[in-house]
This record gives sequence, C-alpha cells and structure tokens, in this order.
Amino acid sequence: MTTLGPTGDKAGVESRFEFASLPPATTRWVVRRKAEVVAAVRSGAISLDEVCRRYSLTRDEFEAWQTFIDRHGVDGLRATRLQYYRRRAAPLAVGKG
Repeated sequence: MTTLGPTGDKAGVESRFEFASLPPATTRWVVRRKAEVVAAVRSGAISLDEVCRRYSLTRDEFEAWQTFIDRHGVDGLRATRLQYYRRRAAPLAVGKG
C-alpha cells in the first residue's frame, strides 16, 4: 500500500521523515542548518522553490551556500570566514575579465 503525500503524489512515509528532519524556519542560520538544507535539496527531499518559500530565502542566497560548500566545504558557510573566502576569490574574478 502506497501512502500519498499532501499533494496526492506518492510521497510515502519516508518523505514525511525527511521534511521532519529539516530545520525549523529560523532567523539565525548556523552552519549545520545551512548544510542540512543544501543536502535536502541536493538529495531531492525538497525542491529549491519550497526551500525558498519555507525559509524566506532568495535563490541567489541558497546558490551562494551551495557554492561555498562546493569550494570550501561546510566551513565555507561560516559567517566569520565569508570575507576571507571572498577576498581570496577576488583576484580570480579580476583576472578573468
């Protein structure tokens, strides 16, 4: 027997657990929460559009999180490291023009 999700699709029980494991809406983003949301989108557990609605994010903000993870690992999401990574990447951007 297949359980239907709230939209009538074959979401199943697993989908409910995946959404339950997502962090709650927050005004304070810590590295772990950002990484969990990125991982959920990448695994297909939730769509980018749904994440943007649920957490009041812009696509650009979410894509920046993905980029920092790809370039610098999860530590790239630390607010204290953002200026360092941006400064380090700046000469690359200037040289490409």
